Amino acid sequence: MRSVTRRAHAKINAFLRVLGPRPDGFHEIQTAILPIELHDVVTVEEHDGLVIEVTGERAEELRGAGGESLVGRAAHAWASVAGVGAPRARILVDKRIPVAAGLGGGSADAAATILALDELFGTGLDPEALLEVAAAVGSDVCALVSGGPVFADGRGDHVLPLHAPTSHWVVRALPFAVRTPDAYGWWDERPASGPDPGSLIAAIEVGDHDLAGSALFDDLQPGVAVRHPEVERAVAAFGAAGARGAVMSGSGPTVVALARDPVHAAAIASAVPGSFVTTAPPPAPPPRTIAEPSGVV
Repeated sequence: MRSVTRRAHAKINAFLRVLGPRPDGFHEIQTAILPIELHDVVTVEEHDGLVIEVTGERAEELRGAGGESLVGRAAHAWASVAGVGAPRARILVDKRIPVAAGLGGGSADAAATILALDELFGTGLDPEALLEVAAAVGSDVCALVSGGPVFADGRGDHVLPLHAPTSHWVVRALPFAVRTPDAYGWWDERPASGPDPGSLIAAIEVGDHDLAGSALFDDLQPGVAVRHPEVERAVAAFGAAGARGAVMSGSGPTVVALARDPVHAAAIASAVPGSFVTTAPPPAPPPRTIAEPSGVV
């Protein structure tokens, strides 16, 4: 039986700027999304129907959060755009990424599912079609199906590649979950938008860790931190350990810190219990890169 296995890389947000609610119920955002080494493993096999199985150390978290449904939505969206009828595949997810942590684990699984199905069944979807599939599943899926660092705006479904060198991060995944709708709802209670991210994007692309670290921000962080003070404590701990900067990732509660190099990252991690070192982007490039979608400015 033929099968395709792909890594589903987690992501961090170097910044997240929230501009306000949209008529479709989402929020207008600007963000830099960087895939990191931490990953799930998604295997897709031919089958006589659609079956989704989840194993691994985070399997129960995914089931409790409904993450399996995102993989199922990805399979159905791929089948619809590819014109193959109902999806006929067994999808196995080895879950390692913390769930509801701001690391995009469910979206990563969905993106890997789309790419694996396309490869397994030889549907050869072009970059625009892959974006169409991803957008039907979830905003972060559009970024993660591209496989590399991106700038995203709109509701997160318009993506442009970032030409960022490898950067070194320390990650502290806090031991509780935050639902994305809750994080945005708390922002709605006290809306405030961060600065134009142009200089931060430039710093990321040239690898200026001092400038980038000092400019990291997440507009969702204040609302989450009010309910969960552990977020600000983690940010402060990273600062005391010498990080170039630290920020909550996405809707949280995970906090990430930027380091100068691997040695610096290891020193920070040793000073902050429960944290680990990672790099962005992942070392293995994807087989194809998402093209710049039309209409993005």
